[in-house]
Amino acid sequence: MMKSGDRLRYNAYGSFLKEKFGCRVYKVSVDGGFTCPNRDGTIATGGCIYCNNASFRPPSADRISSVAAQIEAGVAYLRKRYRAEKFIAYFQPFTNTHAPLDVLAPLYETALSHHDVIGLSIGTRPDCIDEAKIAYLERLAARAFVTVEYGLQSIHDSTLKRINRGHDVQCWINAMERTRSRGIWLCTHLILGFPWESREQMLQGAEFLSGKGVNFLKLHHLHVTRDTELARMYHDRPFPLLSLEEYANLIVDFVLRLDPEIHIERLFGSAPENELIAPVWGKSKAEIRRCIDQTFILRDARQGMHLFGHTYGT
Repeated sequence: MMKSGDRLRYNAYGSFLKEKFGCRVYKVSVDGGFTCPNRDGTIATGGCIYCNNASFRPPSADRISSVAAQIEAGVAYLRKRYRAEKFIAYFQPFTNTHAPLDVLAPLYETALSHHDVIGLSIGTRPDCIDEAKIAYLERLAARAFVTVEYGLQSIHDSTLKRINRGHDVQCWINAMERTRSRGIWLCTHLILGFPWESREQMLQGAEFLSGKGVNFLKLHHLHVTRDTELARMYHDRPFPLLSLEEYANLIVDFVLRLDPEIHIERLFGSAPENELIAPVWGKSKAEIRRCIDQTFILRDARQGMHLFGHTYGT
């Protein structure tokens, strides 16, 4: 049974935070000055074919400023704009465990030293974690709300190879198993809409994730942004991308198969207009969210109703 976000027909992350902390909690994006092993030569130099960090980096995440200054600026903005009361420092751009522990620890500690920061969310890759880092994060998790976000993007190795991801699905499974049951919350990212994946292959991701200990999930639709290999591919030979209506129905079908205990943090991706090439839906974030929510209502759908091929609830 859904515990939070029930009126939305899915288990919403925002509702979870409000229930857990009893107030408005927002993420403050922080740039810790990291790069990515898929860019700096550790694994490869090309990066993932869709990756344009400028397309999802908020203005507050400015690597020229210190972590403390970024947090102060982000907190002030979110407090004024959304009346936020408490904050999670979100180490977002690139790979935020891609450094020695003696480099990482002071950055994380600085973020937690702000009196209204109650936790960390650390975006990283499953091939950039080790026991020493996990043990340190476990100690932090004893006094703060700590989430590790392991990017996955697809549950199919053929797709991971095609997008130049640099790791396979088993690598993600191993990282999840090593981190689970350590007091650390676990999030993952999945992209829906790769043109070479069938609809059923995309939907298989829901049941796969439902058995892997995921607490939070971010879903993105595939979109093409400037200055990426995907953009060059799209320019040379345009491939089909999902319309908003198609994506809304795909999301509903996906969430129908998803464990209702998983909190959904994001239902779609976004990019600034000057970075986005396609698809252009011509809708605001609020309008896209409303379209998806209405699709749930029109189809009388709720998270987990069709989990593992069974129908739960009415």
